[in-house]
Amino acid sequence: MTEAADTMTLETTKGPVVIKLRSDLAPNHVAHIKKLVSEGFYDGIVFHRVIDGFMAQTGCPRGTGTGGSQYPDLKAEFNSTPHVRGTCSMARAQSPDSANSQFFICFDDARFLDNKYTVWGEVISGMENVDKIKRGEPVKDPDKIVKATLG
Repeated sequence: MTEAADTMTLETTKGPVVIKLRSDLAPNHVAHIKKLVSEGFYDGIVFHRVIDGFMAQTGCPRGTGTGGSQYPDLKAEFNSTPHVRGTCSMARAQSPDSANSQFFICFDDARFLDNKYTVWGEVISGMENVDKIKRGEPVKDPDKIVKATLG
């Protein structure tokens, strides 16, 4: 597989964010995210939960943190990759096997999440744009993913 196919670009309202997809860490999660991106699922979706010094969360079609895709939830693929600045990891409910379409990007170290959430990528360009995303829980007039693309 080419290097280009292993990246996802989020065109956000704050600028582009390029994420290296780590199928070596979480092959099922990466395949699921690629499928959602190819279907346009993430286009127009807001960053609904953004906590300063912690993370920016997106991927809920309802914009509330309560929704997912039409597909079944994923079985956890926890790995030892640390949750540090730029880490992309799946959000989930109480059950370890409840990740679906929501994910978050860490602003800073969040090592307390290690081995409890599935890390599937890392920001390789545009982290300064992630830093500009409007904070809130929920976010008033939130920033969003204008378009997500692969490669």
